[in-house]
Amino acid sequence: MGSGSGGGSGSGTGAGSGGGGSAGSGGPGSGGSGPGSGSGPGGPGSGSGDSSGTGGGDGSGPGGGPSDPRPGPLGGAGPLASFAYTAADAEKQRGVRRMKLTATGLLLFVALVYVLATWAEHSGVTGWPGYVAAAAEAGMVGALADWFAVTALFRRPLGLPIPHTAIIPTKKDQLGQSLGSFVGENFLSGDVIRDRIHALGVGRRVGAWLAEPANADRVTAELATALRGALTVLRDSDVQAVVGEAITRRANAVEVGPGLGKMLERVVDDGGHRKVVDLICVRAHDWLVEHGDSVMDAVQGGAPGWTPRFVDKRVGERVYKELLRFVTEMRDMPGHPARASIDTFLTDFAADLQRDADTRARVERLKSEILGRSEVQDVIASAWSSVRTMLLAAAEDERSELRLRARASLMSLGAKLAADERLQGKVDGWLEDAAVYVVTRYRAEITSLISETVASWDADQTSKKIEAHIGRDLQFIRINGTVVGALAGLAIHTVSRALGG
Repeated sequence: MGSGSGGGSGSGTGAGSGGGGSAGSGGPGSGGSGPGSGSGPGGPGSGSGDSSGTGGGDGSGPGGGPSDPRPGPLGGAGPLASFAYTAADAEKQRGVRRMKLTATGLLLFVALVYVLATWAEHSGVTGWPGYVAAAAEAGMVGALADWFAVTALFRRPLGLPIPHTAIIPTKKDQLGQSLGSFVGENFLSGDVIRDRIHALGVGRRVGAWLAEPANADRVTAELATALRGALTVLRDSDVQAVVGEAITRRANAVEVGPGLGKMLERVVDDGGHRKVVDLICVRAHDWLVEHGDSVMDAVQGGAPGWTPRFVDKRVGERVYKELLRFVTEMRDMPGHPARASIDTFLTDFAADLQRDADTRARVERLKSEILGRSEVQDVIASAWSSVRTMLLAAAEDERSELRLRARASLMSLGAKLAADERLQGKVDGWLEDAAVYVVTRYRAEITSLISETVASWDADQTSKKIEAHIGRDLQFIRINGTVVGALAGLAIHTVSRALGG
């Protein structure tokens, strides 16, 4: 059958008629400026409008099928490129033609047998010609019936507009919807998915697979590749902004005073601060020894102007000596009173950090001021660059600590999965729940993908492609129909003769 969107169309040997209608000769119909129609062995074609048949139909003579130039629901005005009729399909189609010749040859053979047997019977030969003629006659009936059935799947037999023929081209969209519904009801149900995953034993299989060193190496390499890809795609400025904002928000949300107080309390109880005090005392002593003149000059410079210079000098020397003596005693005497005072101060400060509201509030204000400084924000942002560089280097180096630890962790996980039935059950349960959620939530989208994809295929291409794939097997139906028909005819004739005497 042919169709067109122009003024007229034709198919087979039918002529188009109407305003501007043109003749069709087994090719695409074309139209003028008025409606036209034509009919022939290829089936009727019709069109209307004032265009010139843009999307005209294709007449195909005996057995021709309709074309369907409608745009598919997935967009575009033709079949999906991935569903085109390929060279491999053409090769399969040649095999179909060979089987067609075989089936048709068998039909012609039984027809010839029928003619010869009938001629023999009419010539006065008795006995066997009747049986042979009955078998051949029934064989022809079976062959023709099955030829009609097989042909009706793909085209109209002999181009005749018989209802319920050319099933695939004309019912393609309905078949796609039925296929989508069938898949959704029988393959995408929660029970089917859950039972299938449970039967597979995914956890045990994955564990045994990961426990193999070669497989762990492969997964580690793939993870490293994925990590490099992710780090390459991510923009540093975006990540720095996110990291900086996250760190700042987290730091502002957490009160640091009590934590600092507990930490300082433990340090003081363990005497860890004494090493810091020792270091300060040593450094202070060394500085005073090296800068004695500076200390004395500073003291003299702060003296009143009316005091004699020699008095200022004596006072400066006295102050310097007392400072040096005090620092030396603190350095050399672990039980110095000043050290005890430092211990008491730190203990009280640790307690205030944990329990005194004013102290904690001052610490929070100081924290906010520090976090708000641009220098601190720059340090937080630059931390990502350092981490990124470190991760890239570790991902590229097969012997890096990161990849070695990842490999060891994968093998350990695999060994545990392979041996621990309880863990296997948990993993299988997670996978089952995830799969059931996906198919339950997106069943309509998955089935609509099937129906919409089928609807987007070109009807002629679909019919040709399906016939190329299953047509060879369908020809055996014709052959079997011929054989079974002949046997049935022989049996019926034998029974009839037996009952008739």
